Amino acid sequence: MKGEVKKVVLAYSGGLDTSVILKWLKNEFGCEVIAFTADIGQAEELDHLEEKAIATGASKVYIEDLREEFVRDYVFTALKANAIYEGTYLLGTSIARPLIAKRQIEIAQLEGADAVAHGATGKGNDQVRFELTYYALNPYIRVISPWRQWQFKSREELIAYARENGIPVPVTKEKPYSSDRNLLHISFEGGILEDPWAGPPEDMFVLSVSPERAPDRPTVIEIDFEDGIPKRIDGKPLSPASLLLELNEIGGRNGIGRVDMVENRYVGMKSRGVYETPGGTILHIAHRAIESITMDREVMHFRDSLIPKISELIYYGYWFSPEAEVLKKAIDETQKDVTGTVRLKLYKGNCTVIGRKSERSLYHSAFATFEKDTVYNQKDAEGFIRLNALRLRIRRMMRG
Repeated sequence: MKGEVKKVVLAYSGGLDTSVILKWLKNEFGCEVIAFTADIGQAEELDHLEEKAIATGASKVYIEDLREEFVRDYVFTALKANAIYEGTYLLGTSIARPLIAKRQIEIAQLEGADAVAHGATGKGNDQVRFELTYYALNPYIRVISPWRQWQFKSREELIAYARENGIPVPVTKEKPYSSDRNLLHISFEGGILEDPWAGPPEDMFVLSVSPERAPDRPTVIEIDFEDGIPKRIDGKPLSPASLLLELNEIGGRNGIGRVDMVENRYVGMKSRGVYETPGGTILHIAHRAIESITMDREVMHFRDSLIPKISELIYYGYWFSPEAEVLKKAIDETQKDVTGTVRLKLYKGNCTVIGRKSERSLYHSAFATFEKDTVYNQKDAEGFIRLNALRLRIRRMMRG
């Protein structure tokens, strides 16, 4: 693509990798580079990014606040599906990538750019997530993935290149792991965490205290849902991003949401990841609780059968695929009556449901009671059981 690419939009974080990539793109392709950063809740990581990018050679910098869109259209969509990868991971990094890539493609079109670039490595999931989104939204876009093209093999080589090219390299102690942060979670992997037998150091965690250091008294909260979407905490209406931010704070101080797992990457290898997802964990448990009294049994079982598939689609990067579009519409249909209030007790790493109520509840104590009722004749159960046992009886009869 040398000589053909005139302008590139780079997904830029301001770290060592994307700073080197910015300069490398200019040196290698002789092209204009526009830096794009999506604010999806990285907090102080966004400080001084524009000055950094301009100083490194960017012709223009976009830093856009996408926090509300991120939570409303991506996090809450996954929540409605109860999406959870391999039974443990709430998809904090995975769910952010299609939004970043989508906006990157939009900026490329706005700026008349020939190509887009990202800083994902050739061994991880993110390269797939970014590029599948690029091609789904613009099948003709050129994609530059420096980690699959350049000569650098180590952090030391990147630092040397940065110094040779006048890129400021902060003189700080290198973290013995890598991390990724947004409003839904913060992830840690690599370095000292590559030994799955070694426990994560306590000083690594950012969003949560350890359960041992959490308060000795429980915190009780109530969350209101409307059609599967959380709207209020303790009766207070909040925007999607504000609601998740508040739950992160409440959950974090109670030691909620830490996960340590070995997951299967899409590219074929296993990877150990440690995650903090305090607000997301609370919402997942609360959402399940309100569904338990408002969702029809067969609809719930059908939707639950879709959880592994939609979780894989998010994890693998197929957010904008036709099959994901169909599944998201089906999930929306299941949520139409998932409305009501859940009460939870948060205590030393545990999030326990202690109450749920809804005007659309399918649970009625008059039907479920062990006392006398008017809707259920216990004698009817005999025929129900004999009919359902028929195939089992025949199977045994035929065996003699």
